Amino acid sequence: MSKYVVLDRDGVINVDLFDYVLDTKDFKFEKGSFDALIKLAENDFKIIVATNQKCINLGLISAEGIEEINDFWVSQVTEVGVSVKSVEVCPHRDEEMCNCRKPETGLLENAERKHNINLKDSYFVGDKLSDVECALRHGCKPILVETGYGLRSIAERGHRENLIIVKNLAAAVEMIINET
Repeated sequence: MSKYVVLDRDGVINVDLFDYVLDTKDFKFEKGSFDALIKLAENDFKIIVATNQKCINLGLISAEGIEEINDFWVSQVTEVGVSVKSVEVCPHRDEEMCNCRKPETGLLENAERKHNINLKDSYFVGDKLSDVECALRHGCKPILVETGYGLRSIAERGHRENLIIVKNLAAAVEMIINET
C-alpha cells in the first residue's frame, strides 16, 4: 500500500515571495526542502501538491505558465528519485467561491479521483491556516511550518489545539518518518 503526503507549494517547498512566483527563475527551494523531498522518496512516500494560484485568474500568468513552473521544479526532484504524483492547482480568486480553493477540499478530491487513491489520514504540510483547515476537513493530519506565511499565520490567529507546528519541511518530514 502506497504512502502519501500532501504538500502546499509556496512557503513549504519553495520560498514564498509574498507575491507570486511567475517565472522559473523566481522559483527557489526553501532551505532543506529539496533534501526533505528526497528523504520522503527514500521512505517510499508519494507526494501530492495542493496549491492555490489565484495569480492565474488575476491575469498575472497563464495556467500554462504555472504548469511550466511546476514542471521545472518537479523535473529537478524527479531526477533524484522523488515521486511527485501530481500538482493540483486552484486558479480561482477567493470571491469565486469554488470548491477547490483551500480551505475547501476539491484539490484533494481531484487527486484522489485522478489516481484512485485515498488521502485520508495522510499528513498535509502547509504554511497557512487554510492548509490546516483543508487537511482537517478532508481527514488528513495537518502540520504547519514556520516558513512562508507560517509565523504570520501563528501570530495573526494564534496556536490551535493539537496543531503540530515545526520549523520547516525538513522538520516535518523527520516527524512524519518517525511516526510511520
